[in-house]
Amino acid sequence: METQEQNIPTLNLSENFYSIQGEGISSGVPAYFIRLKGCNFLCGGHNGSLVKEGKTTWWCDSEAVWRKGAITLFDNIMNDWRTRNIIEWVFSGRVHIVWTGGEPTISRNQRDIMNCIEYMDRWIATNSLYYNGNSDVKILQNCAFNEIETNGSIVISDDLFDRLQQINCSPKLANSGMKEDIRIVPDAINKIMKHHNYQFKFVVSTEADIQEIIRDFVTPFNIPGEHVVLMPGLDCQANFHERTRFVMEMAKKYGFIGLTRLHISCWDKTCGV
Repeated sequence: METQEQNIPTLNLSENFYSIQGEGISSGVPAYFIRLKGCNFLCGGHNGSLVKEGKTTWWCDSEAVWRKGAITLFDNIMNDWRTRNIIEWVFSGRVHIVWTGGEPTISRNQRDIMNCIEYMDRWIATNSLYYNGNSDVKILQNCAFNEIETNGSIVISDDLFDRLQQINCSPKLANSGMKEDIRIVPDAINKIMKHHNYQFKFVVSTEADIQEIIRDFVTPFNIPGEHVVLMPGLDCQANFHERTRFVMEMAKKYGFIGLTRLHISCWDKTCGV
């Protein structure tokens, strides 16, 4: 029998903020990011050590954030939605909820995400009419749009899988510094491809990276080209245009989707915006 404490929806939260989705097929959509603590990868080495040694071409720009975390009530996040007057937009799907990390599919994080989605269901069932500061708003069901951003190395549980509206999978290439048998997990990738709305989003720095994508992912897993997104390996504005132009040329050449990192264009290296 579960205790009352176990029923309280909490998250091991690194940060949460309201912004726009800067990457992938939802680029430009208003989004509320919920970054959870922990990751099973360390791309580019600790604090970019492998980049500095010339062994990789990029490193995880959110490492300093996802290493930290605090147990946070989900009610605190909902209160933030109220303060920002976006709670109606969140529940209607106008503002996407983006579950990210680190790695949000770590076992504890999967459980917590599912608990919070179910909490939203219960909240709406008992609070179908609420006051948002301007007018009475009627909400009949939980229509939140849940995106998850995963490295594709952990199988997503069936219950969570069924409640996700979009899966953004960013498999790591050799340029991450992670070993192949750790970053390529067939069961996890095949599960993602069963979802009705998924993308495989790859960070690329050279044309050899695209050839690796085709060899190690597209061909063996038979990933349709319209589900493959190329993203530039950049983390600052200094080379934004040159790296974005490179990705667009590669997208034209190989027939994949070419996108960039809008948040870098707008806010450079600033976190939490």
